[in-house]
Amino acid sequence: MTVRIVDRRFDSKNKSSVNRSRFIRRFKGQIRKAVAEAIGKRGIRDIERGEKIGIPGGDIAEPQFTHGPGGVRRSVNPGNDRFSTGDRIDRPPGAAGGQGGSGQASPEGESLDDFVFTLTRDEFLDIFFDELALPNLVKRQLARIDEYKRVRAGYTQSGVPTNINLGRTMRGAAGRRIAVGGPHAAQLRALEAELRELRETRPEDDPEVVRLRREIARLRARLEAIPFIDTFDLRYNNRIRVPQPTTQAVMFCLLDVSGSMDEARKSIAKRFFMLLYLFLNRNYEHIEVVFIRHHTVASEVDEEDFFTSRESGGTVVSSALELMRRIVAERFPSSLWNIYGAQASDGDNWNDDSPRCRELIESSILPCCQYFAYIEITEGEPQNLWREYEKLQAAHPGRFAMQRIGTPADIYPVFRDLFRQRLPEVS
Repeated sequence: MTVRIVDRRFDSKNKSSVNRSRFIRRFKGQIRKAVAEAIGKRGIRDIERGEKIGIPGGDIAEPQFTHGPGGVRRSVNPGNDRFSTGDRIDRPPGAAGGQGGSGQASPEGESLDDFVFTLTRDEFLDIFFDELALPNLVKRQLARIDEYKRVRAGYTQSGVPTNINLGRTMRGAAGRRIAVGGPHAAQLRALEAELRELRETRPEDDPEVVRLRREIARLRARLEAIPFIDTFDLRYNNRIRVPQPTTQAVMFCLLDVSGSMDEARKSIAKRFFMLLYLFLNRNYEHIEVVFIRHHTVASEVDEEDFFTSRESGGTVVSSALELMRRIVAERFPSSLWNIYGAQASDGDNWNDDSPRCRELIESSILPCCQYFAYIEITEGEPQNLWREYEKLQAAHPGRFAMQRIGTPADIYPVFRDLFRQRLPEVS
């Protein structure tokens, strides 16, 4: 016999996770298109939040069965008690009467408002990754929780028997017995000394000797009544969770905005930087992003100018690397920060400047940088900058990597190859 279990539990009032997931699967194409438009409008730091998106109302209309054209039909029209032949009927209220929507005039007779709903953070990331053809395994790797380690943090009076500290417990018990029984022990010693002196001059049945023996017996009983170990003496090893010492990182985004970098290539670079920011943000508690754009002159800019400014010119890549070196020296000491760099360019550079770029990275940037990645966004032959960087890749395979991206579909495969786990470099 087949058993079917239907989960009808509600996440909250009037919201079913089963119906929601079914809706997203059914209209995935429209949702993906809306998410793509939303990604183009948001910044790198906002990539992880949810999004309120809208899809055309006509796209979510339920299919219906209707009679086709032709054939013989008979219809019965119901009567009415409001109108008679020749009556004038008011025009239905619409956009012209001020009662309808606030959209622009249209020659079409009918329309439906967009269906607007909010994607959660996880749903948005799923659609974002799905557009880049991310495998589920990599989704789990990117969504991992920050790692913590347990360290000793003194002792506590409560805990489980496996964490009990015997040495600390016995030491505390001995101290408690000394503190509680100390006055009685001193009084007992004094009475015993007095009893010995009386026994030398008086008989055993003397009332004073009998009184001292009774007092000594009472004090010994009180001392023996003190427990050897009390629950107050128990001490347990205390351990707390603390994050790993290296919890902050800085990412340098270097973007070539020369005349050869069109909007399509800049869009590819933006998506790559988004993915890189998400990756580092999941691995470090605190992440800083430094945006550097360059043509013949490099400048540090904010996120909006990094992707939207229309300033352009020739290409001198070494200006961006020089600026990165100065910023690291002034604001991000390598002893406190994990430094990452990502450079996106079409590879077109002055022939005399490409060797200079290789020297800067090898002598000034790689010694203080955890990892540096170069992405050449082009579908043609490699440029002179690529040929210079190949020498760096051969000399520093564990800390310098380079890949080429031709289309948006290549973004995540390239990212996965750049940041896959590698064996540590042997010096």
